[in-house]
Amino acid sequence: MVTRLRRTGIAIVDTKKGILLVAGRGKVFSLPGGGADRGESRKHATMRELKEETTLRTKKRKFLFPHRGRKWHSKGKAVRNDAKVFLIKTSGYPKPSDEIKHIKFWKQGSKLKTSRSTKAIISKYLKQKIKR
Repeated sequence: MVTRLRRTGIAIVDTKKGILLVAGRGKVFSLPGGGADRGESRKHATMRELKEETTLRTKKRKFLFPHRGRKWHSKGKAVRNDAKVFLIKTSGYPKPSDEIKHIKFWKQGSKLKTSRSTKAIISKYLKQKIKR
């Protein structure tokens, strides 16, 4: 079975409060971001999704690394997120909007329930941050 790659962009907003996470009704937290529209770069998709989900505006952005998510099935077809992860500096105060119901900040030792992909991306980010 051929796996369809879904082009996505993911934002890491690292603040004094911690790393910004978002969640819908289910309270499983993830990094802000989402799928790129046809013809849209993943960089622009990241900034658009961040604003749509949190109302935050991007001041600066830096590409960090690619991330391939786990495979899942949608409508009988295998799908996998093929993401680019960006470190984003923002302006404004985060407020949930659209499909987002909750905003929290993750810090080392946090008990927030996060997606597997979010855990992997944060772990990779923190390892890179330590090396700098």
